[in-house]
Amino acid sequence: MRELVETARQWVAEGRVAFLVRPVTEQGFGPRDPSGGLLVDVRGECAGSLYQGVFDAELVAEAGAVGAGHTARVCEVSVGGAEAAEARLTCGGQAEVLLQPLGAIPGEWWDLLEEGVGVALVTRLNEGADQAVSHVVRAGGVVSDDAGRRAGELLASRRAGRDALYGESGLVLVEAYPSAPYVVVGGGGELAEIIEQQVLLLGWEAVLVEGAEEARKAIAARRDAACVVMLSHDETFDVPTLRFALAEGVPYIGALGSRRTTTRRREGLIAAGVTEAQLALVHGPIGLDLGARTPAETALAICAEILGVLGARTGAGALRDTDGPINV
Repeated sequence: MRELVETARQWVAEGRVAFLVRPVTEQGFGPRDPSGGLLVDVRGECAGSLYQGVFDAELVAEAGAVGAGHTARVCEVSVGGAEAAEARLTCGGQAEVLLQPLGAIPGEWWDLLEEGVGVALVTRLNEGADQAVSHVVRAGGVVSDDAGRRAGELLASRRAGRDALYGESGLVLVEAYPSAPYVVVGGGGELAEIIEQQVLLLGWEAVLVEGAEEARKAIAARRDAACVVMLSHDETFDVPTLRFALAEGVPYIGALGSRRTTTRRREGLIAAGVTEAQLALVHGPIGLDLGARTPAETALAICAEILGVLGARTGAGALRDTDGPINV
């Protein structure tokens, strides 16, 4: 969605009859980008990506069918297995898709997306799904209703997501775009560099720091999105950095080391005034138990743990042993 900001502003300035398109409900399709969105105008131009473009022509036609004075249109799209394979989708699926005129999208939405801050868009549709009103919810903002609370939950997960809530007045679409996780890696060397590569592969951000003061500055500058991975075994570096991260409420704090090193850090943190409740928030030894041995495998285990913690998942079991939704 963030990649659409410049085009959306340009199309609005040009006075185009154009729409922002995104899913309301989905079934199938396999793994997908929860932040995907599409801009279409009635002349047939498209920007962005939604389902590998397999529905673009159909959505352009739907845009042309939006009635005068309508501020929303919800349509159903579906694709079978053969078409999905041709479009390079993992599998077929079906979805309800919302088309909303660009003029009905708050300008603040595009501004905050461009800034990269955590932000959600809450869109309320009437029973006929031909009228929609959208408003913006900022990360950490005060909310007073179920939609606002859900937006806050999604933003707190640090992962883009959508949810559809159904109430007496109709449907409410909640779309959250948190700041990308910003991984502060304390210490250098091969493992730090591979963690940085893995972080970037996930679309997150990373910074490698070599001292406590540098780490504090990095965390403070991006406290809304910071995660901390401590690789250094220097107690003048790791203890003050971990203590600062705990004080700042960083959602993921991990520390590499043997059981002995972990015990030494724990004693150092207690001596520095850290409580038992705070100590329980430090993931040390770091990473999921994947049997990792090499630096690349260790980096994967660490990033997998970060992903699980931010998404409130334990990562303790295989998907085949669960019976709930997979791509949530």
